[in-house]
Amino acid sequence: MVLWMNAICKEISMPHLGVGSYSCIEVSIRGRLAKRSKKTAPFLIASCRLIAMRKSYQTMAGNKSLNAAIKAKQDEFYTQINDISNELKHYRNHFCGKVVFCNCDDPYESNFFKYFALNFNSLGLKKLIATCYDGSPVMGNELLLQFDTPNCEPKKIAYKVEITEVDDYNGDGAVNLADVAYLLQNDKNVLSRLKGNGDFRSPECVELLKQTDIVCTNPPFSLFREYVAQLMKYEKKFLIIGNQNALKYKEIFPLIMRNQLWLGNKSGDMSFQVPDSYEARETRYWQDNSGQKWRSLGNICWYTNLDHKKRHELLDLIREYSPKEYPTYDNYPAINVNKFADIPCDYDGIMGVPITFIDKYNPDQFEILGVLNHGCDSEFDLAKPTINGKDLYSRILIRKKK
Repeated sequence: MVLWMNAICKEISMPHLGVGSYSCIEVSIRGRLAKRSKKTAPFLIASCRLIAMRKSYQTMAGNKSLNAAIKAKQDEFYTQINDISNELKHYRNHFCGKVVFCNCDDPYESNFFKYFALNFNSLGLKKLIATCYDGSPVMGNELLLQFDTPNCEPKKIAYKVEITEVDDYNGDGAVNLADVAYLLQNDKNVLSRLKGNGDFRSPECVELLKQTDIVCTNPPFSLFREYVAQLMKYEKKFLIIGNQNALKYKEIFPLIMRNQLWLGNKSGDMSFQVPDSYEARETRYWQDNSGQKWRSLGNICWYTNLDHKKRHELLDLIREYSPKEYPTYDNYPAINVNKFADIPCDYDGIMGVPITFIDKYNPDQFEILGVLNHGCDSEFDLAKPTINGKDLYSRILIRKKK
């Protein structure tokens, strides 16, 4: 058994092999073990998988532990194309002549890629780029293309797609997914493997980012801080999906205060496809008739720095101020407003409003001064919101512009 283990370790540790090669190796090992005893074979297969997991873990940029990698798979959410289309219609004027980068998107599964490919001509895009990381847990079928060699189980690899035109290749009179699939399968200049693992932080993905005008995708929620920081570093325009809780992050809130980032048109409920590996939940989780797993979240936002009409809509103020209805916080000189619809029209001082106000925020009408959260999260977290000793939910501090 020791000799077998040494051979297996040597084979799956070869530096030229990518993580996706392990499924092929396991098939090979299973063949060799066919005649081994029932007690020995399972142990060797399990050992092979364990070493492969370790190798996979070592190549995942930025992950500090295997537990973190496993946790990250629980925030893989795949956006429906209708949700993408309904949001993107508010920004069509921004895309003409631009290079769009979907850097968390396997084109065989990503509806972001499909949307931009199908609307390449109507948007007037200059180029569409998409990159896929090698651990993507969902396999798509609509744009199927196999890199795999015969007799190997399907595997995920990191690759990029660059498109500069989309035509009616099959002559049916319309540009559709069949034309995009034809383009990927027949133009060698369109699709190519990446040298690294396809992580958006990898050097080759950063180089692609530098060529980009607008980034549009649904990044991993667990890496949202890093993702936005990279966009800001390279001064890119973007439209991305995130959790509403990110509004309070010390890395995100200052960007909102400085009007470097704001919410898109839609906020609230959104349903996502999730991988087969996703653990069942008691609420907001289901499987459809095909067995596809789904998860809905009620606190989803589009984050962007592309201007849009809703951002400049005036919020109607109809309530009048009274000290009784609008008490002052115990530890900060501002009045409390429980609903953004209750902002008084005749009060010019500082007000604390719920975080949901950000969805109605008009920089021409209000200014954001800080946040009341824990009183210590950042220089902009000015106090903990309490009234008569009772703790309140987080509040954003605002003031009307004169």
